[in-house]
Amino acid sequence: MPKRIVPLTDLQISRAKPKGKPTTLFDGGGLFVLISPAGGKLWRFKYRFAGKDKLLSLGSYPELSLAQARTKRTTLRNFLSEGIDPVEARKAEEADKIAQAGNTFETVARDWHARFHSQWSEKHAEQILRRLEQDVFPWIGARPIGEIKAPEMLTVLRRIEARSLETAFRVKIACGQVFRYAVAEGRADRDPVADLKGALPPVKNKNFAAPTDPKEVAPLLRAIDDFKGSYVVKCAMQLAPLLFVRPGELRHAEWSEIDLEAAEWNIPGAKMKMGHPHLVPLPQQAVEILRGLHQLTGHGKYVFPCTRSTQRCMSENSVNAGLRRLGFEKSEITGHGFRAMARTILDEVLQVRPELIEHQLAHQVKDPLGRAYNRTSHLAERRKMMQTWADYLDGLKTGAKVLPFKKATESGGA
Repeated sequence: MPKRIVPLTDLQISRAKPKGKPTTLFDGGGLFVLISPAGGKLWRFKYRFAGKDKLLSLGSYPELSLAQARTKRTTLRNFLSEGIDPVEARKAEEADKIAQAGNTFETVARDWHARFHSQWSEKHAEQILRRLEQDVFPWIGARPIGEIKAPEMLTVLRRIEARSLETAFRVKIACGQVFRYAVAEGRADRDPVADLKGALPPVKNKNFAAPTDPKEVAPLLRAIDDFKGSYVVKCAMQLAPLLFVRPGELRHAEWSEIDLEAAEWNIPGAKMKMGHPHLVPLPQQAVEILRGLHQLTGHGKYVFPCTRSTQRCMSENSVNAGLRRLGFEKSEITGHGFRAMARTILDEVLQVRPELIEHQLAHQVKDPLGRAYNRTSHLAERRKMMQTWADYLDGLKTGAKVLPFKKATESGGA
């Protein structure tokens, strides 16, 4: 008859003394303490699986208490009852821990940043990473990204909101992109930021932001060309910097107003802010974009139709939403901001006469006698300006050397 094993006590383990060779104290169920000659007290679990005797190390006493060791024993015996080798279960657990260590919010965020930073300006890429490092990583950076919930994310954002609401919104956008990247990569199940709509008070837009430094314009244009969303929206984003019309004028464009052979877009006065008809000379690049788009939407009324109904033009938020999807924030560029971008660079870099720029922007411009120019005024010069502008943007995208800004003394101090 086998000897009955009496369960151990903490007092018994703590008082056990080492001997000249390893000794054991059995607790039952395969669990025992191995006392080394040096005085170490090590938990071991002995079991039999597939006809073989096996031994598993659990930890050392007192770091792993008697109660904790017994809990582990119960878990391991449950594995055995289910036909699972505890050694293999431990290997799987350790592999999962390693995977989780590489699946923290910070790890995924840095992967996302490394993958997409080439699509942004250097300044924008630095700002994103700096905000994450300062305001997000210290709080949730070490957390497994799949375990982060909306309330935890909101706590992070409200901590930022106390300092700057605008920064909180920028961080919210960046974090949402990180979570969506994680979902696409199979590293998270959903984006908790999507549940925070309306959780922060709105930010009032003070102006229409736009990059005016050619070095910042180039990555923006390249990112637009690589846009993977709606083809219609992509074309609208490509034409916005080329033509620099108002966003409402662009999205309400009708095929009946566009003459691709003459390379002209005649906008009726009813659609213009000032109420006067406006003629937009189309550079070769714009004609090519419109010819490609005509194959898709040319059978309908609108150049940029709504996805749900061809009887309506696309939403006023489509271009801005596309820019946000590319990682550009509202403080960096808006659909309306392409006008300011063109006006500044045409004047300060390409040194185009201001009245030509203003006329193409559909601003009220008068001749020396005080008469307003009509829609065809300086058409040949404006057509040349628009083609020069389009060619300049192409040069930026292909990495051509950008021209320096004029100095104030060269531009009359304006």
